[in-house]
Amino acid sequence: MTTTLSAPRPTAVGPGTAGASVDPVRDERFAAALAAARPQRVGRVAAVVGLSVDVAGLPGAVGDLLELGDPADGTGPAGPGGEGSTVAEVVAATSSVLRCMPLGTVDGLRVGLPARSTGRPLMVPTGRGLLGRVLDGLGRPIDGKGPLDAGVRAPVTGTAPSALARARVDAPLSLGVRALDTMTTVGRGQRLGLFAGSGVGKSSLLSMVARGTEAEVSVIALVGERGREVREFLEDDLGPEGLARSVVVVATSDEPPLVRLRAAFVATRIAEAFRDEGRDVVLMMDSLTRVAMAQREIGLSVGEPPATRGYPPSTFSLLAQLLERAGTAERGSVTGIYTVLVDGDDHNEPIADAARSILDGHVVLTRELAVAGHFPSVDVLGSVSRVASRVTTREQRDVATRLRQVLAARRRAQDLLDVGAYAAGTNPLVDAAVANSDAIDAFLRQGMDEVADARDSWQRLAALVARLGGAA
Repeated sequence: MTTTLSAPRPTAVGPGTAGASVDPVRDERFAAALAAARPQRVGRVAAVVGLSVDVAGLPGAVGDLLELGDPADGTGPAGPGGEGSTVAEVVAATSSVLRCMPLGTVDGLRVGLPARSTGRPLMVPTGRGLLGRVLDGLGRPIDGKGPLDAGVRAPVTGTAPSALARARVDAPLSLGVRALDTMTTVGRGQRLGLFAGSGVGKSSLLSMVARGTEAEVSVIALVGERGREVREFLEDDLGPEGLARSVVVVATSDEPPLVRLRAAFVATRIAEAFRDEGRDVVLMMDSLTRVAMAQREIGLSVGEPPATRGYPPSTFSLLAQLLERAGTAERGSVTGIYTVLVDGDDHNEPIADAARSILDGHVVLTRELAVAGHFPSVDVLGSVSRVASRVTTREQRDVATRLRQVLAARRRAQDLLDVGAYAAGTNPLVDAAVANSDAIDAFLRQGMDEVADARDSWQRLAALVARLGGAA
């Protein structure tokens, strides 16, 4: 039997037919029938090498998703595509094959498996229904709270706002941390990096910001974290209050590199959607270095040549694409705070150096302060906010500069102080630093559960500077 499909005849709209229109239900059914009747092109897995899969016989673009295996007959491994299939993303293309990275394990993949193109990139849930939820690196809920009450799903790919369409960064954003709010003041829409080695307190500082910031929404991406630490971060560091106004995206260190990479872009896309609503968002990513490492694995697997310390060239262009998507737009803002895990405490290693050149400021956390019990372990003299002069008053800049001068004088004379060779009265700034060292440390230190009000922090700094001898 041959079934013939004919297009529905639209109702004429004109004189004498006011209010008449095409039947939308009939149109939708017709479109679905055409899609079902359209021949489906099926390719085949041509090679599985390392982390990459080559698919032949299919057209496709970089970023498209492919289904590997056939759910109907159970061929192929179970994966994100459903029972009996897994999903892979096209990351490179040649004249003969599409080179893909599975969004799951390569176990069970074999040459000859059928492959079908979905014709679309990874889609990301957006909207206020995500608040208080924990998602995986592909935007799926993993917190056991049921399906997402999400709004429009948007492609994970996106573009940064036009340089001339961005609003100027001209208003401060309180983070609830005294050392940051006063000495490296952050503006709404700024992008800031937290640079430190392992175990110095980056994640703990991020949790303080998540609880204490005055931003309406926090989007937190945990990329490459240890599985053990995720629940501790959610329950102990973030807490129910912080989680209630946050969206958390998690991709642990055992996830495939493409999932770890996509987690960063999923979190960024969610933050962009809130910004498009006119909201002020804080996007926190821990860590940017592990995003770069995931891209290194992907790049090397698809044949890119290694460059600086094994990172292929695509890694550095990807960092710029990711970081530029944060910031201000015509309305709303995304204030980006990214941790950078410096290799061997070397703050000039390639990823740290590249990130520092793109970001609008950097906060340095030192191991010396961390092991001495000084938390947060922020090196005030090594930290810079490039927009601080635009979001603070003249009086605020004066008191912050005075404290920096005192701290710098003490650092220059530290060797003499350690051996007892410094003579009191030689330098008034050093004398002030030595006499008030406890007061300075008390100002710069802050408990994990303490949220510092920005106005109170500035008042405390003004009182401290007056005790040191006044503003410069």
